[in-house]
Amino acid sequence: MKTQDMNRDWIATARTLSQALPYMQRYTGATVVIKLGGHAMGSDEAMESFANDVVLMRQVGINPVIVHGGGPMINDMLKRLDIQSEFVNGKRVTDAATMEVVEMVLSGVVNKRIVQAINRAGGKAVGLSGKDANLISCDQTDAALGLVGTPAQMDPTILSTLFEQSMIPVIAPLGSGQGGETFNINGDTAAGAIAGALKADRLLLLTDVSGVKNAEGEVVTELTADQIRDMTADGTIAGGMIPKTETALDAIASGVRAVVILDGRAPNACLLELFTDHGAGSIIRPR
Repeated sequence: MKTQDMNRDWIATARTLSQALPYMQRYTGATVVIKLGGHAMGSDEAMESFANDVVLMRQVGINPVIVHGGGPMINDMLKRLDIQSEFVNGKRVTDAATMEVVEMVLSGVVNKRIVQAINRAGGKAVGLSGKDANLISCDQTDAALGLVGTPAQMDPTILSTLFEQSMIPVIAPLGSGQGGETFNINGDTAAGAIAGALKADRLLLLTDVSGVKNAEGEVVTELTADQIRDMTADGTIAGGMIPKTETALDAIASGVRAVVILDGRAPNACLLELFTDHGAGSIIRPR
């Protein structure tokens, strides 16, 4: 006969699961778009942890959609191939040679790494880019920047089809132009456009910072769209946080219920945001 004593850690785990139940019920059937980038993609351990979280989300009835970046990997490959980049106002010009590398890295190396990690964790992930099934049609953002695109028209039909089969879409931020061009899209921008097209319940922007900070440097856990605009106007929100909050405002204007900017380096960041009372990072709502 085998006997064992109840362990405090086991009891705490059971309590945590019980407390998460209302949140799991609340998100059943919801669509959650996750922008994966930064250090959350850096190590195999971080990737494995993220994949486990995504599979758990799918297991409890959420429809997760992953949109990823890959800037550092693109830079490494351009360097290895000795392709020199031109910059305009600090932004890389994406010419035809650079675009070939961008597509190879994003749709190939990075996308399939994420797909494999989710599949190893027990999920059913499918790798796509915005070019597949006309998911993202683009206009050229700025002729001076070359093949950089801004989403102009969205067709999320393929994503709905994948949801019906309990599959997890993993999307590289590329799109098609009117003339058959391939455009590179900012990862946050692509994630926001996809979330808006799906009228997602949540858009989670995983970053390398803990959230939106006030003038005192403290993370603000809840914000409205108007507060974001005011903080940007007075300079509190500055630098690299501006494009992320602009993505959040655009997504909310397109019908996303809320956007969360959170630290992707934190273990189980997505689960903490969705399934706990305190959440993680800064949540931005329409009002």
